[in-house]
Amino acid sequence: MASVPSLASTLDQRITDALSAAVPEAGVVDPLLRRSDRADFQANGMLALAKKLKGNPRELAAKVVEGLPAGDVIKDVEVSGPGFLNITVADGAITRTLAARAADDRLGVPFKENPGTTVVDWAQPNVAKEMHVGHLRNTVIGNSVVRLLEFTGEKVVSRHHIGDWGTQFGMLIQFLIEHPHELDHKAEGDEAASGEEAMSNLNRLYKASRALFDSDEEFKARARRRVVDLQAGDEETLALWQKFVDESKIYFYSVFDKLDVEIRDEDIVGESGYNDMLAETCRMLEESGVAVRSEGALCVFFDDVKGPEGNPVPLIVQKSDGGFGYAATDLSAIRDRVFNLKADTLLYVVDSRQSLHFKMVFETARRAGWLTEGTTAVQLGFGTVLGKDGKPFKTREGETVRLVDLLDEAVSRASAIVREKAQDLSEAEIAERGAQVGIGAVKYADLSTSAARDYKFDLDQMVSLNGDTSVYLQYAFARIQSILRRAGEAKPVAHPELVLAPAERALGLHLDQFAATVAEAAEEYAPHKLAGYLYQLASLYTTFYDQCQVLSDQNAPELVENRLFLCDLTARTLRQGMALLGIRTPERL
Repeated sequence: MASVPSLASTLDQRITDALSAAVPEAGVVDPLLRRSDRADFQANGMLALAKKLKGNPRELAAKVVEGLPAGDVIKDVEVSGPGFLNITVADGAITRTLAARAADDRLGVPFKENPGTTVVDWAQPNVAKEMHVGHLRNTVIGNSVVRLLEFTGEKVVSRHHIGDWGTQFGMLIQFLIEHPHELDHKAEGDEAASGEEAMSNLNRLYKASRALFDSDEEFKARARRRVVDLQAGDEETLALWQKFVDESKIYFYSVFDKLDVEIRDEDIVGESGYNDMLAETCRMLEESGVAVRSEGALCVFFDDVKGPEGNPVPLIVQKSDGGFGYAATDLSAIRDRVFNLKADTLLYVVDSRQSLHFKMVFETARRAGWLTEGTTAVQLGFGTVLGKDGKPFKTREGETVRLVDLLDEAVSRASAIVREKAQDLSEAEIAERGAQVGIGAVKYADLSTSAARDYKFDLDQMVSLNGDTSVYLQYAFARIQSILRRAGEAKPVAHPELVLAPAERALGLHLDQFAATVAEAAEEYAPHKLAGYLYQLASLYTTFYDQCQVLSDQNAPELVENRLFLCDLTARTLRQGMALLGIRTPERL
C-alpha cells in the first residue's frame, strides 16, 4: 500500500501552496509547522518571510488564511500574536487519516525513497571471555537500529566483529595441547554443553593456563611459540583455536537467546576473518604514502591529534616487531565492507571511549580512497552503564557485573510482579511473561536514553509499573487486548462523522505521528526517539481510558465502534513500535 500522508504533511503542503500564491516572488517557503498547545498546529513561517520582504507579518498571515482551501481537513485557522497561524484540524480528518493508517499492515510507515546498503557492526563479545554489562548496550542498541533500518527498506548486513585473535590464544592452545581433556565437558550421548557450562569450562581453562603462564617460564616460551604457529596457519593449532571459538559461540548464543536477540552465524566475522588482508592493507597504505615508517612501526599521522605534550599521536597500523594492530584489522574490514559487501554506509555501534580510534581509522580510509564521497562511515558511540551511585556499574567486590547475572535478576523481579498481578496465568505462562517483561525492562531502560548518554542501571525503577518503563507500555497493550476480548459482537470501526472528545483528539493526533517518528528514528539511528513516542502514546491512552468509556450500554453503537477503533490502532502501534525496539508485547499480563 502507498504511504499515508500525515495531517501535518497535508497541512504543510496546503500552507506552502497558499504562501506561494500570496507571495509568488518568494518561491517555495517552509511554513515552519509544528504541534502546538494553543491549537493542534502552529505555523510560524510568515514572520521570517515578512521580515525578509520588509512586510507586515500579520497582513501576510491573513493573506495566507484567505488562500487556504475550505474543506474537510481544516476546521479553524486564526492569526495570532505577531503573525502566527493557529490551526485546528477537523475531527473527521483525524479519523479518516487514522482509518487509512489502520488499513495498512505497516500503519502508514513508508519505505525510504532511495534505500542503500548499510553494514552495521554490533554485538562484539570476546572469545573465551565472559560477557559483562559493557556488552549490553552494543547488543541492544545495535539490534534496534538494525530493525529500524530494515523496516524502512534499507538493506542491512550485520557484522559481529568478535575478539577471536591475539596473543592470549597461544597460552590457551598450548595449555590445551598439554592438558587435552580440559574442554571435554560431555560424556558420549549427552546433550551439547549449555552456555553456562561452556563458559565455566573456558573460565577454568583460562585461569589454569594463566596461572601456569605466570609461574612457569618454559611454558611461557612454548605459549609464545604457539602464537607464531597460530599466525602462520599451523593446522593443529588452528583446529584447537577453532575449538575455543566454537565453545565460546555456545556461550554467546545462550546469552543472546536470553536477551531475545537473534544472531546469525554467517554474520559473525571476527578479527580473524581479515587476517588474509592485513599485509596487503599495510602495503597499500605504505605505497600510497598514507602511512609512513616511524621507529620501525607503520604509522598514520594527523595534524589535529596530539598527545599531552603536543607530540603527534599516530594510528599504528603495524608494530615495529611486524605484528598487526587493531587499526590494520579495522581498515581491512572497511575494505571488505565497501568493496565486497558494496556498503553505502558503515555504522559502528561502539563505546564512545573508542571515538578517537575510529576518527583516525575513518580518516585513514578516506585518504587511502577506500571511503569515497558516496560512502559514509559513522560511529554510533554509546555511554557507560552506571550503578545507582552514578559510578561505572560494578559488583560490591569491584568486579565487572556478569551480563547473565544481571538478566537473571531482571527476569526474577519481573516474574514476581507478573505473579502478583496474574489472575488466570499458569506457572509456565508466568515464567514466559516474566522473561518478556524483565528483558523488555532492561532493553527499554537502555533504549529510552540517548545512546551517547550514560544511564543508571536501576532494576527497581526498570520493572516499575509507573513512569517511563517498558512495563508501563506492556500493561497499556495488555489492557487494550482485554477490552477487545470483552467487546463481544462490537468491532473496531472508524466513524469520521462523530465529534471527538479532547482525549480522543489528543490520542488520534499522536497516533498520526507514528510514521514520521519511525522515519526520524531510523534516519538518525536514534531508537530513544521511538521509545519517547511510545511512552507518550501509552500516557495519552491512559488519559483516554480514564475519560472516555469504551464499553458502555449508554454509548451509541457507532461511538463504541469508534473508540474500539482507537483502542485497536493504539495497540497495533504499540506492538509495532515495541517490536522495532526488540521488546515483546504479551497479550495478557
